[in-house]
Amino acid sequence: MNPQQPPRRESAVDRMIREATERGEFDNLPGQGKPIPGLGDRRDENAWLKSFLEREKVSMPLPPSLQLRKDVAQLQETLADVRREEDARAVIEALNDRIRDSHRRRLDGPVIHVGLVDVDAALADWRARRHPAG
Repeated sequence: MNPQQPPRRESAVDRMIREATERGEFDNLPGQGKPIPGLGDRRDENAWLKSFLEREKVSMPLPPSLQLRKDVAQLQETLADVRREEDARAVIEALNDRIRDSHRRRLDGPVIHVGLVDVDAALADWRARRHPAG
């Protein structure tokens, strides 16, 4: 340290880290002294993010255009726990509103045309799944 310079003030964050270290709160952490997996992987700059999402069981966010396609494909799964037909209709119509909105403006992601869901056909499928013929 240069004697001409005044001593550096410790920030509040630096002080909290120093005090926690002195109390031993960072001792024996899992993975201590080991490299962070995927951190040095130059082939995929987002490897750490993908690892985090997988570890925390968070699904990778999709661009809106792909999310709409996925939502249409998974519509019956979404409706599986819906008990009332009015609520099922509301879910389908809300999805169709999002699809109409995507037709009006450019969404992020690849250009994918997603057609409107046939409400009556989706409700008939929903009814059939709720009360299978047997």
